[in-house]
Amino acid sequence: MKLLRVVAAAFLFVAILTGCLVLLLLVILMVRFPPLLIAVVLACWILSKLLKVLDIPD
Repeated sequence: MKLLRVVAAAFLFVAILTGCLVLLLLVILMVRFPPLLIAVVLACWILSKLLKVLDIPD
């Protein structure tokens, strides 16, 4: 059982590290390619408007 916890903790650590790396790479891409930044901002704005129209809480 202890081995299973160690394996699960290692898997969780790798998953969190990978998520942080992906987020960092996305930020770098958005800085280097402004159209991607505009697309992300526009998508967030559209999602915000849709949530208000559909009256879904944040």
